[in-house]
Amino acid sequence: MRSKNIIEWSVHDVINWLEQSGHHKFLEIFEFFKVNDIDGKALLTLTEDDLKTMNPCRIGAIKRLHISIKQLQRDNVALLIELGHIESFATQHLFGPKSNDVILGSGMNDGSIEHEFYSTSISEDGTASHLPPEIWKTFISLGYLFIVTWITAFVMVIVHDRVPDMKKYPPLPDIFLDNVPHIPWAFDMCEITGTLLFAIWLLVLIFHKYRFILLRRFFALSGTVFLLRCVTMIITSLSVPGAHLQCQPRNIPNVDLSISFYNELYNKIEMAYVIWRGAGMSIQGVRTCGDYMFSGHTVALTMLNFFITEYTPRQLYFVHTFTWMLNMFGIFFILAAHEHYSIDVFVAFYITSRLFLYYHTLANNQALMQRDSNRTRIWFPLFSFFESSVDGIIPNEYETPSIIIYNMISTIKEVCNYIRLYD
Repeated sequence: MRSKNIIEWSVHDVINWLEQSGHHKFLEIFEFFKVNDIDGKALLTLTEDDLKTMNPCRIGAIKRLHISIKQLQRDNVALLIELGHIESFATQHLFGPKSNDVILGSGMNDGSIEHEFYSTSISEDGTASHLPPEIWKTFISLGYLFIVTWITAFVMVIVHDRVPDMKKYPPLPDIFLDNVPHIPWAFDMCEITGTLLFAIWLLVLIFHKYRFILLRRFFALSGTVFLLRCVTMIITSLSVPGAHLQCQPRNIPNVDLSISFYNELYNKIEMAYVIWRGAGMSIQGVRTCGDYMFSGHTVALTMLNFFITEYTPRQLYFVHTFTWMLNMFGIFFILAAHEHYSIDVFVAFYITSRLFLYYHTLANNQALMQRDSNRTRIWFPLFSFFESSVDGIIPNEYETPSIIIYNMISTIKEVCNYIRLYD
């Protein structure tokens, strides 16, 4: 029964749910559900007034059953919206401009499902009331990023072999590059600023209470941007932006095609591993050409900056100002090193920042997603999957080192007990 969608439950399935939920003591409960043909759909729409017709004398049993049904309703909000029993936030609920009180829309009474649901789930400041860590989703998002980074590394090998001849295709005119002299050490400084941003982000993750939700958002967004970068790199190959870059395709000897194909594939995979292992960073000894549209270093800098500022308290002005300075100085160093065109950096910053803001706008305003949940699942499948259990803004709450250590010890004990139980 649990494997079924609740709207597919039969009356027999509902009776089984009553037994499993501990409501098997009173015969009138079973008779009420059988006589009134209460299936899964009807169960989700039951109110306390409906249950009072069962036996008004047993108030305690009715209250306990009502609590269980409300829990089902909270766990199946999307189904209630699809069935038309709950309207979206935007059309049925308004917040007064000077008050956090919920103003109920017309046609809504105190006994309705809408009132029962919203009165328990909407917080005054819009923060989420249901934030399960769902660690398994975090590992799925990590696997997604792992696959995308491998694809990116392989595509970088391909575009390196397609880099235009520097003698035939000179650098394109660029306002910034034509007016700012080349600074040889600037690109290393860019990667140092990125490393510093990454260290700050690690500190935020370690102490943030909802670190697993933050991680899966970071992995999902980073993977999506770099996947888009793979498409743009392989479609168009720009000329090398500076004469100081000694870029030329590899010399591939003409040998037997049946043998060279596998040898060449192995060589590309080997080079892709070197790029992947070094995270595409020059300070790790990675040097590539042709991957100019758009800047991967700008993506990393911008993504780290936005995540740090989003998931740290607004009072930490110094941290936010510092991360923005690192972001901007890192972009300047990319251009000063003449490693990318100005358009590469601009496109990377715009796409990364917009994708971050669109994702969090949807996540923080679930009504935007629930108004048209089918279209959301089609156009934003990753978002629909990863954010299905988050119903509002994630509060920036942090844990002390002692709590973190205690939680780690508790988790280790639970894992050990689980292993012993199934040995």
